[in-house]
Amino acid sequence: MTTASRGDLPIIQATMDLIQWFVPLLNRLPRDHRFALGDRLVAGLYDLLEGLVAARYATAKLEHLEPLNARLDLLRLQIRLLYSFQLIDERRYEHVARLVEEVGRQLGGWISQQRRQP
Repeated sequence: MTTASRGDLPIIQATMDLIQWFVPLLNRLPRDHRFALGDRLVAGLYDLLEGLVAARYATAKLEHLEPLNARLDLLRLQIRLLYSFQLIDERRYEHVARLVEEVGRQLGGWISQQRRQP
């Protein structure tokens, strides 16, 4: 994937890597799925990225981070639907699941860190 820009948080870079790998695949979905599930996934990925950037600069970071957990869970379910509909093969499903899991792990760590701060 790409190298992190100087000053990028690792979670932002991981999300960018996820988007760069996944969006071209979503754009090749069959028409009936591309404009329903595919568009929702793409919008959700960009919403996640925007939320992470907003949290980075926010004073009250938890207010921005906690809703992103729900966004990430929805993305996971939508990706499972892609696989269930046989729109992505098992190898791609496992790869995207690992990318999403990495973002989730980092998000959980960031949230935990914020909760520990006074």
